[in-house]
Amino acid sequence: MFLKQYYLGCLAHASYLIADKASHTAIVVDPQRDIQQYLDDAMQLSVTIRHVFLTHFHADFLAGHLELRDRCGADIRLGAQAKAEYAFVPMKDGDTLSLPGLRLQVLETPGHTIESISILVFDLAQSADKPYAVLTGDTLFIGDVGRPDLRASLGWTAQQLGGHLYDSIHNKLLPLPDQTLVYPAHGAGSLCGKHLSSDTVSTLGEQRRFNYALQPMSKDDFIRIVTADQPDAPAYFTYDAILNTRERPTLDHTLEQVLNPLSLDEVLTLGNAGSQLLDVREAADYAKGHLAGSINIGLGGQYATWAGTTLDPTRPIVLIAEPSREQEAALRLGRIGFDQIKGYLRSGMEALATRPELVHSTQRVSPLMLAEELASPHPPLVIDIRTPGEWSSGHLAGGINLPLSQLQQRLDQVPRDRRIAVHCAGGYRSSIAASILGLHGITNVIELAGGIAAWEAAKLPVVTT
Repeated sequence: MFLKQYYLGCLAHASYLIADKASHTAIVVDPQRDIQQYLDDAMQLSVTIRHVFLTHFHADFLAGHLELRDRCGADIRLGAQAKAEYAFVPMKDGDTLSLPGLRLQVLETPGHTIESISILVFDLAQSADKPYAVLTGDTLFIGDVGRPDLRASLGWTAQQLGGHLYDSIHNKLLPLPDQTLVYPAHGAGSLCGKHLSSDTVSTLGEQRRFNYALQPMSKDDFIRIVTADQPDAPAYFTYDAILNTRERPTLDHTLEQVLNPLSLDEVLTLGNAGSQLLDVREAADYAKGHLAGSINIGLGGQYATWAGTTLDPTRPIVLIAEPSREQEAALRLGRIGFDQIKGYLRSGMEALATRPELVHSTQRVSPLMLAEELASPHPPLVIDIRTPGEWSSGHLAGGINLPLSQLQQRLDQVPRDRRIAVHCAGGYRSSIAASILGLHGITNVIELAGGIAAWEAAKLPVVTT
């Protein structure tokens, strides 16, 4: 048996390839949409990908099950409670997939979603009775459990799914042997939980001891704890969860359509018609000069997550990138199903060299410069766009907290007759915020370069709540 974990840092997503060399068969679990790495490894192992499992309908990314089906002829296997437009093999509790060197056994573990499953992996060279590992999807994470509140728009309450999650943990997973390896579908940085570890594998024994959600407690206490203080769920989560149930174009087909160079006039026409102008350069480059009306989400950070949070998946997108990075920008949008890309600005910002009236800039200031402005008779209003938890741990006196994920819905709280100073932890999110404010006509904005990290490094004061 061969088992490999693939970890995609920008989405904090783990997927798996399991191979049985004796039968030249491979299985992929929870694949990302760009599937070439699985194909390459399968070729190197001289195996064929014949099966693809989804542990549930993921909300934070578009899975590659249709891509593997179309490329390899793999069958798709889902939990028995799943409903989808494409053909799949429903796997109920106890169902197995047996190969000469390994056996997979499905546990129905609803809670994060109603169709969630976990997959026991038996390495038959070691033991036919004790599982080598369990692939837990979003049911059990390292240090946390899956949040049960993401299906409210689909008819399930957080309390209902929280009760199912408690039963799944206590009746299906906790009875497994302590040495069983736990391989989840996400790690730290994912919004599918609140306390995920940066570790990507653990043992059930370690989780039994250290995972707060696995400690002895009543079902009511469990539901109360796991539903409290969950981070804001991006609007695209429901969009992706539904799209994962549907027959839709594959990524290769989509990328063939979107990598279309556009002239500046074509970009302006598309922007005037409602297309979203997405500048994917680094924050410092965007601040120096950008096309008026564009939104900055840099490729150097959690690009896909913030694109999914900020952009409308139903509206066309035009990319503005450094030349040669358009493919990466489109691919990473494709991973979350944002396929409505009309093309990219040919030559990037060089196309604006003769049109300076279309170029805007954002003033970025040092901590000392901001401190001087705050001490002036007419100080700017500081808007901290970090999460409430980050805000509570330390913030600038007199500021207000408008989390970036809520900014577009709360623009009425941003005064238009006062200078605004926006900041985050290190400068990535504040550039997104400044671009959103500019898009809505709030242009008297300065941005704290380096965020609150730079402010604290300069030994300037913060207050806590």
